[in-house]
Amino acid sequence: MAVKLVMTWDIAPDHEQDYFEFVINEFVPGVQRLGLQPAEAWATVFGDYPQIQVSILAEDLPDVQRALNSDSWTQLQDKLFALVQNFSYKIIPARSEFQF
Repeated sequence: MAVKLVMTWDIAPDHEQDYFEFVINEFVPGVQRLGLQPAEAWATVFGDYPQIQVSILAEDLPDVQRALNSDSWTQLQDKLFALVQNFSYKIIPARSEFQF
């Protein structure tokens, strides 16, 4: 069964430019190299919610667990954590509609 890795975070103050460069040049390609598929990215413009929500698809739970336990993921995560705050994630069964 396909699953989604749903992650939320806020971009750290004064890191916006570095954040966007990292996401485009490293994070998305790195996720794809791990065999995962970026599916959705949302930005909150109003309200008391996380600023960014990203959904990544995996074929099944073992695939996403393998990716999250890899050294490559750890490196991506460490770089992301230097640019964001309030990070959280969950793994849920994938559905076609918006999920949070």
